[in-house]
Amino acid sequence: MPKYAYALKEHEVTHERLKIDDLAVDKNAQRTLNRRRAAAIAAEWVPEAAGTIVVSRRDGINYIVDGQTRTEGGRLAGATEIDAEVHHNLSEADEATLFLFKNRESTRPSAHDEYRIGLTANLPLFVDTEAMLVKHGLQVGSTSTNTVGAVAGILRITEKYGPEVLDRTLSVAEEAWGRNEKTWDGMLLSGIGQFLGRHGDDVNDLELARKISTRGNAYRWHGDVISLASAGGTQQTGTGGRTSVCYGLVVQAWNKGRRANNKIPVTS
Repeated sequence: MPKYAYALKEHEVTHERLKIDDLAVDKNAQRTLNRRRAAAIAAEWVPEAAGTIVVSRRDGINYIVDGQTRTEGGRLAGATEIDAEVHHNLSEADEATLFLFKNRESTRPSAHDEYRIGLTANLPLFVDTEAMLVKHGLQVGSTSTNTVGAVAGILRITEKYGPEVLDRTLSVAEEAWGRNEKTWDGMLLSGIGQFLGRHGDDVNDLELARKISTRGNAYRWHGDVISLASAGGTQQTGTGGRTSVCYGLVVQAWNKGRRANNKIPVTS
């Protein structure tokens, strides 16, 4: 089993028809309610096509795990009951894990909602990532001096290379560029993380940070990556393409001034 695979204990599941007014929402284990979508559902509400929501019965309370927006749409349309798949004897953390399971292949929650719910579920991927952010005085949010918005990027570093590489990535970025919103840019962190993940055993982090800073500040790096990744529309411009471009620039920065036999080859 992969290190960061989701796991859920065996438990009883029943199918019941529940009163909408008896349903509750645990915000720690649930995405943010999309009220506009709920209103749209209400406008086209067909009871026979409402489907089945997912509920956890914990301490006698029925918590919605999946189907919050649909349930709110039904309530707005005047419905009083809804069919539910009821899961028994789950903890709040189990409910959060179940939510992520149910939404993995369907309508995924936003990256920030998924991160918050992953922490509630006490899932190692999110817990390990959060520990590194806390260590550096950072938190997830809209990117700013002390917050990181690139949730998918930092999770990818942890998942692919481990939390130690994320720790080193954040340290190198701050040492090179100081603390500002561009320091925590997703493609810059991803490029540094990829470099350390592949070549970290052969790299001194302080030297790497110095060489990165010599090439320019985070704003210049950001502009250069965007420019090179687009290249007049001839190259890949998605997240993966920009990460590869940034990785290549980090390799170039590290190699500058080094002898040929000590240089790291640029690989995609």
